[in-house]
Amino acid sequence: MARPDQRRGRRRADPKARGTRPGGSLRIWTWIWFLVSIAGILAVCSAWLTLWFPVEVPGWVPRSGAVLITTTFALALGVRTGGRPLVSGSVALVLTTVAVVTQLPVLLAGATVATAVVGALLGVLATTPAARFPGVIRECLVASLVAVVAAFTARAYGAPVAVERTEYLVLGLGLVVSVVLVHRLGAGLQGLGRRGTVGMIAGLALLAVGMAYTKALTTWGSPELVGALGDGSAAARDLLGVVPRPIEVLLGFPALAWGISTRARRRQGWWPCAFGAAGLAGVATSLLDPRVSVVEAGLTLAYGVALGLVLGYLVIRGDAFLSGNRGARARRAEQAAAHRPEPRRTAPLL
Repeated sequence: MARPDQRRGRRRADPKARGTRPGGSLRIWTWIWFLVSIAGILAVCSAWLTLWFPVEVPGWVPRSGAVLITTTFALALGVRTGGRPLVSGSVALVLTTVAVVTQLPVLLAGATVATAVVGALLGVLATTPAARFPGVIRECLVASLVAVVAAFTARAYGAPVAVERTEYLVLGLGLVVSVVLVHRLGAGLQGLGRRGTVGMIAGLALLAVGMAYTKALTTWGSPELVGALGDGSAAARDLLGVVPRPIEVLLGFPALAWGISTRARRRQGWWPCAFGAAGLAGVATSLLDPRVSVVEAGLTLAYGVALGLVLGYLVIRGDAFLSGNRGARARRAEQAAAHRPEPRRTAPLL
């Protein structure tokens, strides 16, 4: 029945029924997260201003920025994994604050390792599927950017750590946690398939060779073999200016590119992405060595991404060839049909 102030046949909207759009609060929190992250990045990078400008930055500024970045990364990881972001962010905030305030070496080392691991994992989970290779390049750059921020943040804590042991620890933790997450995202082991199983075995073998065999050669190898390895490293440094990290070039970025491309068609593409965490772990720990400059670390990353994407493209084309999609017309038809839905970059995956 119409009220006296209404005309017959017309209804007036109830002011109490009006509200914000469903995604309004999410967008607000996303912008808050983004602004806090930018503030943390600026604070972390302020420590590097002294290299180019005659300014003095208090030590608490980059460390406070590191606390902000670790907290926002933990929040984002909690959101993407479908967990409890407020709990993970609060725990990260409390632990890193205690580490920075007390300056205990053990706590600072723990904050450094946690930041690098979370950065490597978030770099993988922040990607979205891409059917075409330009999109694959874009997503690999997004993952690299997240790992670079984690590298600056880990350096800002100033923890007295053994660089080599920390690199191995971050690599191992990042790979194990990524496999656990990917097991849920990639439909379990039963969803691997024949080529996926072969790829996983090859990735594990390559990782084992890259870590254990190389370490064994440099430790117990003959002087001639060690000298040959040193000469090869020196030749690469003379040619490129730096020595690209083998794990990134041969495993991390090729696997990440292959996984991003495969996820556009099948959720099993998450399994190759698990090895992307191994490559991003090296990026996240690239600045822990005080002897490594920002320019050298940047060149190493650039060569790693470029060479890794070249190998990734070859792997993607080889996978398409084995799948029977041969020829330009078949590839275009496959790319046009590759529209597997996946949540947007800021939404939970689980």
